[in-house]
Amino acid sequence: MTKTTEKWYASWFDTPYYHILYKDRDYKEAQTFMDNLTGYLNLPEHGKILDLACGKGRHSIYLNKLGYNVTGVDLSEQSIAYARQFENDSLKFDVHDMTKPYPETFDAVFNLFTSFGYFEKDECNLQTIESIKAELNDTGFGVIDFMNSEYVIDNLVAEDTKTIDGITFLQQRKLEDGYIVKDISFTADGEDYQFQERVKAFTLKDFEVLFEKAGVHLLDVFGDYKLHKYHQKTSERLIMIFK
Repeated sequence: MTKTTEKWYASWFDTPYYHILYKDRDYKEAQTFMDNLTGYLNLPEHGKILDLACGKGRHSIYLNKLGYNVTGVDLSEQSIAYARQFENDSLKFDVHDMTKPYPETFDAVFNLFTSFGYFEKDECNLQTIESIKAELNDTGFGVIDFMNSEYVIDNLVAEDTKTIDGITFLQQRKLEDGYIVKDISFTADGEDYQFQERVKAFTLKDFEVLFEKAGVHLLDVFGDYKLHKYHQKTSERLIMIFK
């Protein structure tokens, strides 16, 4: 069975296999990043944070444990349904399209772990940044944590396999029409599956153009989760702070 859709993320992210493939993500590293980021931003005690494209809520849950009032939103109904088991008076989850402004304002809006650049239409990328601007209060900060595309392209592994929970995932990667593309194929429960991830290979210069169009100002750029300086060729991440 081949699963394809114009909005690939709307189908792939809603499958249990997406979460199986990426279940070994480094939670400790993610928590260290949140510690470093909130400390750097000096957010107010019990400040409001919007976690944009939150998935199953791992960052939202940890930020809430740090004392923040957190709203996690995602397009995936299944991910939000899962995350809602963790809700409390200062943590809530909602199904939401990040190209549209959420009807509240926040001290910070976080878009983490390369949850940007999925869209087929270029205007959706600009609309997302304009929406982040609308979601910030007068002193709020926007954060986009993206891959460093130049580093990823230079170090692209064309093909590998990963076996998790008895499922062998074949991953094939390429650069195509300005997108970093990963084709994922596997057999599970007696059926063959094929999915594709497509993320636009935005560079810092590309983001600077989008920021200018959206009327937001880039304040700082970091190259990893310890908030070291960004280097175009050697940094693994592109972490941008703006308002």
